[in-house]
Amino acid sequence: MEFDEWEPVYDAICRDFGYERAGDERARDVLASLTGPFDLERLAAVRDATVAVAGAGPSLETDAALERAHEADVVFAASTAADTLAEAGLDVDCMVTDLDKNPDTVRRLTEQHTPVAVHAHGDNVASVRSVVPNCVDEYVLPTTQAEPRGPVSNVGGFTDGDRAAFLADHLGAARLRFVGWDFDDPSVDPMKARKLEWAERLLYWLETRRGDRFGVLDGRRDDIETGPLPID
Repeated sequence: MEFDEWEPVYDAICRDFGYERAGDERARDVLASLTGPFDLERLAAVRDATVAVAGAGPSLETDAALERAHEADVVFAASTAADTLAEAGLDVDCMVTDLDKNPDTVRRLTEQHTPVAVHAHGDNVASVRSVVPNCVDEYVLPTTQAEPRGPVSNVGGFTDGDRAAFLADHLGAARLRFVGWDFDDPSVDPMKARKLEWAERLLYWLETRRGDRFGVLDGRRDDIETGPLPID
């Protein structure tokens, strides 16, 4: 996805949450100063593959979800989903995170030569400064939700989970399978619930762009607010 396609949606997200571009841009520039270009060939296995996009919802711990992840060719994990999968004996091929929960996992995966897509935004500059310098740089894929600059890319997406799906799409995944996604999780706070609403919208946009139907959205499409999305 090119930034000019993403930008109208990004503007809508900023308006909804009261985010300022300047904060995201500062965070992007800090991340850029700490990383080098990421070689996407490290994720070449995604091309034409079935990718399990693992969310960090409680359903990820079920046998059915773990089996679906195991059956996929490639596994992308959002945030703490990487830990849940590791505890079940499943390796991930990429972790996607804004560093809000498990920095030790981020460091460990890069040391094991597993790519980690590290996202910088206006609220996590301190985490970027403290975590990224301790990672193996070649395995850090730096991302932003603002305009990309230098080594920092933007392939679309807002939350860790939907950003993982957009990244897999960008890399040429043939099929996306969603496990551990709980849009109606009653345990999340109101802010997280709003972010999950946006994740749902963005997955709907992505499936439309792909001419696909994501099972995770079955029974939900009629209630998705599509106004902010550039859907023909």
